[in-house]
Amino acid sequence: MSAGGVPVRVLAVLDPSAPHEFVEPTKRINESQDVPAFLTSKAYSDIMTFVLQLNRAMFPTKLPDGSMQSWPLESEAVQFSAPIRQLQVLLSKVEDIVQEVPPDSGPRRFGNISFRKWHEVLASRAPAMLRECLSAELLDRPSSSAGGVTAEAELEAYFLGSWGSGQRLDYGTGHELSFLAFLGAIWKLNGFPQSEFGVEERALVLGVIEPYLELIRLLIKTYTLEPAGSHGVWGLDDHSFVPYIFGSAQLSPAIDYTDLTPEEGSAPGAPDPSHVVKPAIVERERRLNLYFSAIGFIYDVKKGPFWEHSPMLYDISGIRAGWGKINKGMLKMYNAEVLSKFPVVQHFPFGSLFSFDRDPSAVAPPTTVHTTSGPQGRPVAPDAGPPTTSARPSADASTRAPWANAESHTPSTLPMRSTAAPWAAARSTGVLGNKPVLPDTSRLPPGPMAPTRAPWANAGNPPSAQNQDGPTRAPWAK
Repeated sequence: MSAGGVPVRVLAVLDPSAPHEFVEPTKRINESQDVPAFLTSKAYSDIMTFVLQLNRAMFPTKLPDGSMQSWPLESEAVQFSAPIRQLQVLLSKVEDIVQEVPPDSGPRRFGNISFRKWHEVLASRAPAMLRECLSAELLDRPSSSAGGVTAEAELEAYFLGSWGSGQRLDYGTGHELSFLAFLGAIWKLNGFPQSEFGVEERALVLGVIEPYLELIRLLIKTYTLEPAGSHGVWGLDDHSFVPYIFGSAQLSPAIDYTDLTPEEGSAPGAPDPSHVVKPAIVERERRLNLYFSAIGFIYDVKKGPFWEHSPMLYDISGIRAGWGKINKGMLKMYNAEVLSKFPVVQHFPFGSLFSFDRDPSAVAPPTTVHTTSGPQGRPVAPDAGPPTTSARPSADASTRAPWANAESHTPSTLPMRSTAAPWAAARSTGVLGNKPVLPDTSRLPPGPMAPTRAPWANAGNPPSAQNQDGPTRAPWAK
């Protein structure tokens, strides 16, 4: 779709009249060397397309009279279509199972074992629940070959992958990714109205993704689910990532159809990023904004100084260039710390809607520390090893997020080669109505890249914590 000359990237919808072969989704990422293949796959391109599409829709909108329309949580300006409301019913059915399966009262060190039973109940009811809440036309779309599976097989796989692991009693961004794929699969199957850009996208974020995140938080608290991985997404958040993307977009400057998405600045009246350390402001803003809602949940479940238990989010809170800058950085970080990390994407299943087949326009990524964070069946490239030193920066060293300044910044001990992401090329990627869709290259983050964590995020406390007079922010955060 072209918005007044600015190409807007949207996820392609399958042609209902064209033959299509559905595939039972299967695991394809078995070792870290499989991650570069994923980063050049059609699935990767489609996932990032969908994320960018939803992200742009959440920016405030300029109105003809010069005013601005923002999109807070529970916004009355966002209308929910019938498919959105049916997905809300689906989420409510999932939540009802929590009441049927109370947590075990016995002593435990890690996740509550009752979550395994909860997961079993969900798996047994999933087919019927999907039948009640999704159209038969969607679920029963057949494969082109006789005896092939229907679209239901692919939808059910991503739906069941969205709720944590019943074996490991954990939840993380890989499960969150599966829910995005579930919604993206419905989109590709033409399960949502094809309306003006932004209308259905905002309804998806506010009417489905936000309630999903709240339901996940209920599961985490009810069954004390562990973070999937050693510390969630390498220091950002133990369990989730997308609320920080879409929430920062909500607070960024307003745009219209002719604007490129801004890379700095904030919406008028937006809370300052530094306010994440003020519980009273967080409590107020969490009712309006996805970013602060996620911060509020951290306050619900963690104690102690914010900079200590959430060092990367504390680091980001000092960015002075506004929410547009934070949003841009979050997109880069999602690409680098979620989609490029073996521990996160290893369980993602691939079918036909999110295919492991190579994207013909993809640019091969280099081997980096991201894609080698896991089991390895072949020798690793010499430049893909871990940092050569574990030394923490000195107390006067900069502790900013690497993308907080205008130049690219990575810890000097980590190797990095720049490369274009497979989806960064200006090419046709889908259709909206009968029009070809081109990528919005104004906000496309680079491809696989060096870690975007704060240099001290691995060391426990910020460098300034070494000082006798307690923690202080980095100089740029003042």
